[in-house]
Amino acid sequence: MPTTTWAVTPTRLPLVARRCHRCPAQRSRASGRFRLNANGRLLDAWLLVLCTGCGDTANLTVFERTHVRSVDPRLLDRLHGNDPDLVSELLRHPGTAHRNRFSLDWDGAWSLDTGGTVEPCDSLEIAVENPARIPVRPVRLLAEGLGLPRAAVERLVADGRIVASVDLRSKRSTGFAVLLKP
Repeated sequence: MPTTTWAVTPTRLPLVARRCHRCPAQRSRASGRFRLNANGRLLDAWLLVLCTGCGDTANLTVFERTHVRSVDPRLLDRLHGNDPDLVSELLRHPGTAHRNRFSLDWDGAWSLDTGGTVEPCDSLEIAVENPARIPVRPVRLLAEGLGLPRAAVERLVADGRIVASVDLRSKRSTGFAVLLKP
């Protein structure tokens, strides 16, 4: 049985789903910059986000009132250098989201690499890799990868022509595999 591998890859940073305090907008985007404040031996660090509606700046707390000696010097260098990888890491970190009461909006921030078209055959196993842990619905991925409407993919699942060990309707942020039958 032939096997093909698909990959979910990020195309940009996700939006921050959080209400703006100045306008009715519900989304912000990461500016890619950090703000640091030192007060004696205590250090504060924030990730700056910009409202998509009015452009107002808001702070997402990275840490507050932390003794300078307890901060890893490499982290401090990355904060000073506005490291884009650190921005991505902090946005995806569950502790940052919980502390700042936001969730991530991944709509339009990822793409599916299928490695080409799916050739019709007897049976085909599709392994979907999601190393960035982007929450996506498997039915939507299959519809996009196979070039079918979502309703058609759901009919194939109901008919038993698409088989998976995971629920294909609920969001997943890990990889999974499906079997397409003729």
